[in-house]
Amino acid sequence: MLPLNLAEDIQPLSSFRAGVSTYIQQVTETKRPLVITQHGKGVAVLTDIIEFEAMLTRLELLDEIYKAETQIKEGNGISHSDAKSMVLKRLND
Repeated sequence: MLPLNLAEDIQPLSSFRAGVSTYIQQVTETKRPLVITQHGKGVAVLTDIIEFEAMLTRLELLDEIYKAETQIKEGNGISHSDAKSMVLKRLND
């Protein structure tokens, strides 16, 4: 996901309501999210669906890494050589 352009990618709710299709087109073309504000505070983010799916994929991977690190810290991991042996055995079966 590309970083925000502060001049273009933060809009008040009233402006968003008045130009929904324009802002959707902007998000689709630029691949940058749009922050929607209400009373000067961010309340929502509009993002391209492909960028959103990519973000979910990255979050799922990070969650799996976190779980693996926790399991290793708890002593539930296996050594590299054991893991390699298990993978090679499955490939040869």
